[in-house]
Amino acid sequence: MTIMRDKQWTAQVFINERGNDTHVRAVLTTQDGTTIEGTGHARRNPADPAVPEIGDELAVGRAFLDIGHRLVALAGIDIEEAQSIGQ
Repeated sequence: MTIMRDKQWTAQVFINERGNDTHVRAVLTTQDGTTIEGTGHARRNPADPAVPEIGDELAVGRAFLDIGHRLVALAGIDIEEAQSIGQ
């Protein structure tokens, strides 16, 4: 029987707003110290009302999507390496 253990990864989100633009850098750190960074950007249409939370949500969401894509790619590399070791 395999014993499962809980793991904890942490994320830091850095939001920079300039005018109508919101830029985000998100950093995910795994329990073993590996870091994966993602970026996101949102731009408010000048005709739209200024609601900074919307830009934050979009840019942060896009940064986490970027991290997700990077994690999937990293897992693919790890799978290939594990398969080559097992042969």
